[in-house]
Amino acid sequence: MIWVIGANGMLGSELCRQLDSKKIPYVGTGREVDITKNESLESFLCAQEAKSYLVHSPENKDSLKIKWIVNCAAYTAVEKAESEPELAEQLNSTGAKNIAQIARYNGIKLIHISTDYVFDGTSATAYTESMPKNPIGIYGKTKSDGEDFIQQAMTQYYILRTAWLYGYSHPNFVYTMIKLMNEKEEIKVVNDQFGSPTFAGDLADCIIRIIEKSEKNANAFDLKSMIPYGIYNFTNMGEISWFDFAEKIYALGKKYGRITNDCNVLPCSTSEYASKVKRPAFSVLSKEKILNTLKIKIPAWDKSLENFIKNKSF
Repeated sequence: MIWVIGANGMLGSELCRQLDSKKIPYVGTGREVDITKNESLESFLCAQEAKSYLVHSPENKDSLKIKWIVNCAAYTAVEKAESEPELAEQLNSTGAKNIAQIARYNGIKLIHISTDYVFDGTSATAYTESMPKNPIGIYGKTKSDGEDFIQQAMTQYYILRTAWLYGYSHPNFVYTMIKLMNEKEEIKVVNDQFGSPTFAGDLADCIIRIIEKSEKNANAFDLKSMIPYGIYNFTNMGEISWFDFAEKIYALGKKYGRITNDCNVLPCSTSEYASKVKRPAFSVLSKEKILNTLKIKIPAWDKSLENFIKNKSF
């Protein structure tokens, strides 16, 4: 049984959808379980464990017993975090620590979602998992602290750093651009911040692959077949600016009838926008480690974007 924390969010809801389609047992929780309070997490886990004792069929033995936690819950409002540092810390740092502690005490493996914002964006090359962190804002700092708490609390964890996430539910850059392009004759998008977009469906698929491969090799004696615990980067393939992203959104939006208005998409610099927080100018994450470990093919950013925009769920 997989416990998806933050099941109502953009990534959590996509993960639950894929688990449903694969008929993989899971339970999802949202705000009804307060990750900032140990007693709330423990109460839910105890209730779920009690249910597993009522299953007597040999085929369903331990089917309700939680073996994995996937933590998709987070405070992600980057600018708002600067004026709400305590709330961001509670959700991103304290929440991660509480989840890691309860996972360790109960022998549960943890997959935790982190971010490119743990870096300062000054690198000239794609960030690897081992490069030193240096967050430049409250959001990044609290997510970085959350990573540290997990590493201190347990060993059976996978931390997945991702970036520029978009999906079918909740506001995101793609939906925002489509809306503005349908309303305005001209929009400006920064062309001096570089990264890699990530479709939530691709990240959810990666999470499931980690779980499936780990479970398949749980009793294997060949260490080469195991997935080493630790930190991994995952985004779609490719390196672009936000302006490049917006241009492609416009082209695909017009192609598939999502945009009916004519709109000029113009480049601009970050300095033209007043912002409460400095954002990483370069946040491309190296995928070499996860590609070599999982032996998967990660879709290119533009291919995943096209599949997203033309899908009936858009």
